[in-house]
Amino acid sequence: MELPHGTSGESAADVTMRCAESASALIRQGYGQASLPGVKGRGNVVTETDFAAEHIVLSILREEFPGHAILSEESESKTRSDDWMWVVDPLDGTKNFSRAIPHFGFNLALCHAGEPVLGVTTHPLLGDTYFAVKDEGCFCNGRRIAVSDCRTLAEAVVAIDMGYDAERGARQLELAQAVWPGMQSLRISGSAALGFAYVASARWDIYIHSDLQPWDIAPGLLLVREAGGVVRDRKGAEATIYSREAVATGAAMHDDFTAQSAGLPWT
Repeated sequence: MELPHGTSGESAADVTMRCAESASALIRQGYGQASLPGVKGRGNVVTETDFAAEHIVLSILREEFPGHAILSEESESKTRSDDWMWVVDPLDGTKNFSRAIPHFGFNLALCHAGEPVLGVTTHPLLGDTYFAVKDEGCFCNGRRIAVSDCRTLAEAVVAIDMGYDAERGARQLELAQAVWPGMQSLRISGSAALGFAYVASARWDIYIHSDLQPWDIAPGLLLVREAGGVVRDRKGAEATIYSREAVATGAAMHDDFTAQSAGLPWT
């Protein structure tokens, strides 16, 4: 599929990178001095930096692609379109950011017919940029990356995140307890954006989340798949940007996880 160009003539890929660089610069500037203008629920906060990063990204996208829909966490969270649609999480891991815990990211994907065709995730503090275009591979800072070749849960670094639904989060902990200690280690880090990116780059072998929103998963779906991995829901079907739960890993690891977790509710 040919990707669109903006009104300036700039390619969608270049506009995506410009958005990522602009938002990441604002996030770095705000790190360590976060103010909290709002609380959206237990553990779910929003900072001035969330709004500032969203504002600059939406301004760029609306100027370059005025006919495209935008689904963004803070101000455009109800948007849905099967045509061209940008999906934005201006700051994923805001709780970490608000406490100066250096683990959070920026997420942006361009979707068509509900499928991501271009995606970027950044870790603003480390300067890492994970980028993928459909059928062209996945890259971190310009270097091609691939998922881990780990094949069994017993060999794996396992990462989970809790989300904001108390019951779903409790089942995530039940799952972790049920398979523990049959793994190398367990991580709960607080950023779905980086969770998928870290699977794509083989930093983690498997990532499990059961309370996702489209802006959490859209770029990660493409990153992991273009890095040679799979992202599937609890029933084993291919995950979509609207999947509430997902497992991201390599194909062999997914088979072993499915066998090890049979009968264990985690959604």
